[in-house]
Formats: sequence, C-alpha cells, structure tokens
Amino acid sequence: MTSRFSNNKDYYGGALMVIIGLAAAWASTSYRLGTLARMGPGLFPCAVGILLALTGVVIAATARSKSSGAADALPDHAHGLPDLRGAACIVLGTVAFVFVGEYFGLLPATFAIVFISALGDRSNTVLQAFLLAAAMMIVATIVFWWALQLQLPLYKWGN
Repeated sequence: MTSRFSNNKDYYGGALMVIIGLAAAWASTSYRLGTLARMGPGLFPCAVGILLALTGVVIAATARSKSSGAADALPDHAHGLPDLRGAACIVLGTVAFVFVGEYFGLLPATFAIVFISALGDRSNTVLQAFLLAAAMMIVATIVFWWALQLQLPLYKWGN
C-alpha cells in the first residue's frame, strides 16, 4: 500500500524547507533581534527562517501524488540536454545588476536584473518581462529607497 506522499519531491522538499527554516529562526534567537528601525544581528536570519518555513508549509500542503505517466508529460528538452536558458539569464541578470547599479543607479539596475531574468522563462514574452521589470522598479523605490533608505541613488550618470 502506497501513501499519498510516496515519491513526491514537493512534499519532501517542503518538509525539508520547514525544518531548515525553523532551525534558522531558532538559531537566531541567541542574537539580539532589535526593531525594524534598529535591526539587531538576529532579525534578518529570524525573518528569513520564518519565511522559509512558511514557504515550505505551502509547498508541502500543495504536494500532489504524481501519476505513473508523469515522465511522459515532460517537455521534449527534458529528455535530452538540460535547458540552460534560465540559468544563463539569471547569471547575466545578476552581472548586469552589479554593473548597471554601479554606474546608473538603483532603478536601472532593478530593471536590468528583473527584465533579463524574466526572459529566462520561455513562457514569458518580452512585453511581460518589461511590465514585470517596470512594476519591480516601483517596488524597489518604495522598499529600498524610501522605506529602508538604502544609500544607492535612484539614478546616476557615471562613476
């Protein structure tokens, strides 16, 4: 008799994320947490650990048993060489963020990393990547420049 969760990578991956997240949150309690205005060394690891655990719960809760024909439903490229487009776009987006952030500021760097990384997903169109990057520029302005007062200018020209 097989259980509902047998051989389901999502369930086990989610459970592992919960364990690691709770361990990180628990380990961070040995440091001072502080407040959002004056963050202590334990606040960030605690927040990331809790978010990781919550994400793991969602992944494990939505895990479904796969049918025996799941391998037949894979795209054609999954049977041969790996598709490196996504990985290449993420690496190139990160490199672009560093370069563009250094010479042009936060908003162009945010646009570059999101736009290039979004193109790594074959289901995204150029328009969708553009709209996502534009929306993330607004989020970056609110979160990093206004709320956290990050010392990176929104725009700059040159060094």
